[in-house]
Amino acid sequence: MPGCVLHWPDMRVLALDTSTLAGGVALVEGDRTVAESLLDIRLTHSERLMPAVDQLLREAGWCPRDLEGVAVATGPGSFTGLRIGVSAAKGLALALSIPLAVVPTLDAMAAALPFAEWPVCPVLVARRDEVYVSLYRWDGTAMRREWDYLALSPRAVGERLHERVILTGEGAPGIISPFAVLAPRWRWSPSAAIVGYLGAQRLRAGVSVGAAELVPLYVRPSQAELTRRAVAIS
Repeated sequence: MPGCVLHWPDMRVLALDTSTLAGGVALVEGDRTVAESLLDIRLTHSERLMPAVDQLLREAGWCPRDLEGVAVATGPGSFTGLRIGVSAAKGLALALSIPLAVVPTLDAMAAALPFAEWPVCPVLVARRDEVYVSLYRWDGTAMRREWDYLALSPRAVGERLHERVILTGEGAPGIISPFAVLAPRWRWSPSAAIVGYLGAQRLRAGVSVGAAELVPLYVRPSQAELTRRAVAIS
């Protein structure tokens, strides 16, 4: 492809996020978003993901061989979406011989609210009237996680809040607590670009995973797994 160059002063990373319906793909270089695309929720991620990657590369004037790493949102989130994103990330990393970085979806959501005076609690809707949550606090350099990645009822989340907390994400309105403050709605969706920044930081620090070790962060078992367990017990 014309215009492609082989070496770059800043790491060029492809980021994939298929953990929610509003997924995305991004290209980042250093601290700059080169291109970002939201995936059309009317189609499945399997239909849109790789065409979106191809289009972004063309628009940026990048070749696949210019990529120096892949960052992927590993959940928690949609079981089907996570499998699609993880499989694509594995395939690209193996085909291009580049390293992989994993970025939990809740980490990326919290990172969209740096410098926050209060803790930040990302909330994603899960099945069975539960939500996925964790809690983060700005420590002067980054958002540091203080809870495990949890699947809880909205009521249980509200009962865990004992100080002013910023809630973000599609599940945030369901959390009832006198300590809860909703982030602006336009901050609720995960960002593929932020996944790229966090992934690039980890890759520059030498933190990567092999394709064989990359698995989604489900937090709780899928319905298929629960069915298998029930059959085994019976």
